[in-house]
Amino acid sequence: MRWKNSINHYNALSITLHWLMLALIVAVYSTIELRELFPKGSDPRDALKSFHFMLGMSVFFLVWLRLAFRFIGGATPAITPTLKKHQQKAAEFMHIALYILMIAMPMLGWLLLSSVGKPVPFFGLEIPTLIEESQTLKPIFKELHEIMGTAGYFLIGLHAAAGLFHHYVQRDNTMLRMLPKKY
Repeated sequence: MRWKNSINHYNALSITLHWLMLALIVAVYSTIELRELFPKGSDPRDALKSFHFMLGMSVFFLVWLRLAFRFIGGATPAITPTLKKHQQKAAEFMHIALYILMIAMPMLGWLLLSSVGKPVPFFGLEIPTLIEESQTLKPIFKELHEIMGTAGYFLIGLHAAAGLFHHYVQRDNTMLRMLPKKY
C-alpha cells in the first residue's frame, strides 16, 4: 500500500479513508433520519439512535487518522489543468469546513449526551461523559448539533457537486485523484 501521494494521485490509505468516511457519514445521517419512522421508546428507534452515536464517534476517531495521513502523505496531488485562484480558495475553504464538520458534529453529540448524563455507546464499550449533567447546556448542544447537521447536508452536497463539475464540465483530474488507481 502506498503511503505517499504521487504527483497526480492520493495514496491508497487516504483514498480508502475518504470513501470509508463518506459511507460512515451517509450511515450517520441515515440512522438519525430513519429513526423518525418508529415511535419514541421503541426498540428499532433506540437501536437506530445507538448506531447513530457509534457511527458518529467512528467518524470522530477516523478523522484524526485522516488528518494525520493528509500530512504524512506529502504534497497534495496536482490538479491539471491548474485551477483558477478563486477555485483553489473555495476548495481550501470547503475542505476546512468538512474537517470542522467531522470533528465538531461528533464532539457536540458527545457533549449533548454528556449533558444528560449518558455515556456514548461504542460497539460494546461506553465512552465516558465529558462534562457534568447540565440542563442549561443541553439545549445549546442540541441546537448546535442540529444546525451543523443541516449545514453538513449542504457542505457534503456541494463537495460532491464540485467533484462532478470538475470531472464532467471542467474535465480536470480533481475527482480522479481520489479514485482507486484503476480509474
